[in-house]
Amino acid sequence: MPDITLDVREIPKPQRHPKIFAIFDGLDVGDALVLVNDHDPRHLHDEFEADRAGGYSWDYLVREKRDYRIRIGKTTAATPPRRLGNTAELTERPVDAADVAWKLTSSDRHLDSNLIRLAAGGAIAAHAGGEVDVLVHVVAGSGTLGTEADDVEVSAGDLLWLPRRSRRSFTAGPDGLSYLTVHTHREPTLTIEPLAPQAPRP
Repeated sequence: MPDITLDVREIPKPQRHPKIFAIFDGLDVGDALVLVNDHDPRHLHDEFEADRAGGYSWDYLVREKRDYRIRIGKTTAATPPRRLGNTAELTERPVDAADVAWKLTSSDRHLDSNLIRLAAGGAIAAHAGGEVDVLVHVVAGSGTLGTEADDVEVSAGDLLWLPRRSRRSFTAGPDGLSYLTVHTHREPTLTIEPLAPQAPRP
């Protein structure tokens, strides 16, 4: 089919990117959208790289003041699988306390994933999980998974299952602890809320 031309210069800015992606996602492989804009849409290109890398082409047709025309072609039916990083490289650098060394950031993702790192002796306090199950892969170090029942000693290579709403905590061993979490995407993003201290039993 002929290329679809979309002039976004008169479209309110908050509506531009959603409209562009809606049209692009509806294209057949081999079809294209010609975008007309008053500036070089570099942020849009960054979004295509983050969310649809390998599945599109980006060719400038016109690059003039207040007149940019880019042909954005659809090259694959769905975004191709790709390499996101290397956990060995991400866990090599020193960590002082706790940090998120990596996270899945694609805006149209259906999963959330984070690489959490704890320094030696560091901890994530006891908290109740949300309404999603979480898969945890320990990628480096060792430590303890605290549960409502017994504590579980963990080390690199272990796969852990955290059922929804379960109580859990993490404490790093002397060599620190790094683990990858994976769960269904949630809006808003899940946050950790420590449990209130329990009153001692009489």
